[in-house]
Amino acid sequence: MSGRVYQLHSTLELPLEDVTEYFDSDPELPEQIEDIDITRRNNTLIIKSVAREGAVSKYTPTAQLKASVAETRVYEEEPEAGPGAPPAWGEEEEEIPSELVEFAAFKGDRETVLQNTALQFPMFEVLCAIAQQAEKGTLTAISEHDGELEATKIVDGEKRPATVEVVEGPGKETAPANGINWRDNKFIS
Repeated sequence: MSGRVYQLHSTLELPLEDVTEYFDSDPELPEQIEDIDITRRNNTLIIKSVAREGAVSKYTPTAQLKASVAETRVYEEEPEAGPGAPPAWGEEEEEIPSELVEFAAFKGDRETVLQNTALQFPMFEVLCAIAQQAEKGTLTAISEHDGELEATKIVDGEKRPATVEVVEGPGKETAPANGINWRDNKFIS
């Protein structure tokens, strides 16, 4: 099986508790990955792939996912007093119940979120599974699997249709005629 991730951009954000529950539920992992090792260093969550025996050398660093962890205050819905009605005079406003929740943010491009090349594509599949658990954020990617380019787009936990489009960039024929030729400029030596 071959596979490679060429481009990836992620804005995924989900409660840290959801991430740990997902891996505690013993999800089905790609065949090259035997297990997942989760480490937290300060405000960074590292989800590292553990290769099946013989898949890669024991000294080869395997792919890992990296997320930043931050506490966010989450508020419950505000109780409604009526359609657009302000609180009556003399009534105290009720305090909206809230709690601090730790969120794992898989935000950034390929090198920021998906690191190392050994087992990169199987770990990308794990990231896609996590993205389908997220209620907030987007994952877009262009990858190669068995010789075919594939586009991936997951928005707010829902897989969306995506395509890879190859377009021709500007060439010499389309260069503006009134531009400055910096190479032959007599004022620059």
